[in-house]
Amino acid sequence: MQFELPPYEPPDFSDRRFQKSPVVIFTEASKDGVAPDNYHATSIYPEYFQIKKGEWRLLRESRMDSVVVLENDGRLVVKEFRHLRTSDRVACGRGENGEQGIFVHTDAFHFPGHVSDKFVFRSRPSRETSFSIDYDQLYSLLMYERQEGFIVWVLGPAVVFDRDARDAFIRLIEKGYVHALFAGNALATHDIEGALFRTALGQDLYTKRFAHLGHYNHLDALNIVRKSGSMKKSIEDRTISDGIMRSVIEHKIPYVLAGSIRDDGPLPEVISDVYEAQDRMRELARKATTVIALATQLHSIATGNMVPSYTVTANGVIRPVFFYIVDMSEFAVSKLANRGSLTARSIITNVQDFIVTVERGLAI
Repeated sequence: MQFELPPYEPPDFSDRRFQKSPVVIFTEASKDGVAPDNYHATSIYPEYFQIKKGEWRLLRESRMDSVVVLENDGRLVVKEFRHLRTSDRVACGRGENGEQGIFVHTDAFHFPGHVSDKFVFRSRPSRETSFSIDYDQLYSLLMYERQEGFIVWVLGPAVVFDRDARDAFIRLIEKGYVHALFAGNALATHDIEGALFRTALGQDLYTKRFAHLGHYNHLDALNIVRKSGSMKKSIEDRTISDGIMRSVIEHKIPYVLAGSIRDDGPLPEVISDVYEAQDRMRELARKATTVIALATQLHSIATGNMVPSYTVTANGVIRPVFFYIVDMSEFAVSKLANRGSLTARSIITNVQDFIVTVERGLAI
């Protein structure tokens, strides 16, 4: 199956309905971190702003639930509320069809659809859904993105609870299918536990037998790395002999480990300040062309809210951002869509099986 980017269809601003559209109003923020009244909040879709009559400008980088600032050099920049500064000129207006100089383009890409009658069975993904074509499409997409895009993986700790899945993801890293990694303390901790003790939460990665006093293993793993000072130092002194984090660090793949209120330890590289972690994730999310989120609801939703439905490449091509959410829970995959990530595609399966299947599929 050959992958092709769906074409982008820009709005026709010569259409009569745009002729009476006013220039968008920008109002200065009167206080740090506070948007002016009637501010415009961004969505996941491509959005255009009429800066002067006849000049409609697309946001090159966006994220939902933020505001648009006109910089002194004429650039339009999307900012989170907390990054607003006094006197920032913020786009105002809540009309989205040009009536206030703002147009939200919801029909930018025409993905192949399925023709159906008004009444159909199994219209939403479930455990009974067939995903064969989804896997084939994903293989094709990843082969394309390895060279042309930026693939961000969002991993829950279940990925490293199985020997084959852990090994398969390492091979994906080595083959160039991982360009950035988002996770929490647990993913890295249990990956290192696997390297040191061949267990995850005290259970053997292959046989699933419980090790004697195995409940200490993840704590011992944390303690060993903290004593060393960092994961990188533990890799350099060969304490950490293998694993996802070792491969990520050795291949110089950027990663963000975002802290949680429930973390043990945590590992030295875990970012405990939630807003610093969000900013670091945002830097990488800006580059994303495909996101694959595995068995981690909060990190998946956080990433989904950071990633718009489109991106503009370095050579000016406007293309979609693909977002896959993989989980055993139908509730989990639905929740991401309900939070506004409307472009998310879901595969309902065990994530360990998913990783092994994808690596094998790409090896063919």
